[in-house]
Amino acid sequence: MAPVAIASSLGLGHVKVPIAAPFNLGLNGNAITVSPALHAAIMAEISGDPFDPLATALALARVVAKRRRSGAEPLTFGMTFPFSTHNYQLRFWMAAGGVDPDEDVRLVVLPPPYMVDSLASGHVDAFCVGAPWNSVAVDLGVGHILHFVADILVRAVEKVLAVRQDWSEKNPEVLAALVRAAFRAADFIEQPENRAEAARILAQPERIGVDAEVVQRTLDGRLKISPDGTIRESSRSTRRWYAGGRLRSARKRLERRRRCSGQTFMMRRWDATGSSPRQSARSALSRVRHSTPTILPGIWRRSRSAARNPEAGSSGAMLGSRLDRLVFGLPAQN
Repeated sequence: MAPVAIASSLGLGHVKVPIAAPFNLGLNGNAITVSPALHAAIMAEISGDPFDPLATALALARVVAKRRRSGAEPLTFGMTFPFSTHNYQLRFWMAAGGVDPDEDVRLVVLPPPYMVDSLASGHVDAFCVGAPWNSVAVDLGVGHILHFVADILVRAVEKVLAVRQDWSEKNPEVLAALVRAAFRAADFIEQPENRAEAARILAQPERIGVDAEVVQRTLDGRLKISPDGTIRESSRSTRRWYAGGRLRSARKRLERRRRCSGQTFMMRRWDATGSSPRQSARSALSRVRHSTPTILPGIWRRSRSAARNPEAGSSGAMLGSRLDRLVFGLPAQN
């Protein structure tokens, strides 16, 4: 997870280990799923578009206030790890509506495969997690997908390929081959004709262990968000549009933020970077800029080029065809 790489580089929660993160493995794959009871409560309080995250955050604030007045227990939200995108995305959404995630609700850590059972049993009222667990909850009738995280944060980074900084400096060719493999796998799975095969592989019991159709829905970007069968398109097209036209129109703003990613912004917002509230914004930014993971754009660009040119990418630390067999399950080449 991207925040884990940042936390490791900053030495938060454990020994400081500088990390290099040359490849982003996923964008916009998380979602917020709520129990039928909480969904009904939010819809009863909402004023505006139910797909507008600000409208639902404000409605959540009203639900929280009513529960407090009645003496009910605080709502409980599941997330995967303190240094996780899921944690910060939940906090970002709640805070927009005036809900204090540290005072008004409970946030608990749960492994992703346990999220659905915890929702069904009433141990949590909602969770933020990646695919396919949101869809599993909907299929079982125990949850409603309230928001795709792309509704809340455009181009939300999730998992990254991360290695020790010192290892990346000693093994640049190995790392380049690893990035090349990840890039080729991403290109493969992006093609619609390959998704059924990818879903079948991922659905195996030794991997995710769910129905392949649930996985393919995620890969296709068409998710059932309610037990009544309501379907929503995910952010696949939004993601491409943003990377094209919107990025150019917002280039100056994005350039100013490049040195401090959205993840580090949210981590500082919730005091996870260790920056005292009394420190100036400039001081806090400086600490993050000098401690966050190295992105290694040179390796990324060279690996991307090699991935799209099989001849250029046929050699390297993981040796072309062997790497292809590992990534795609392709037969050995004689």
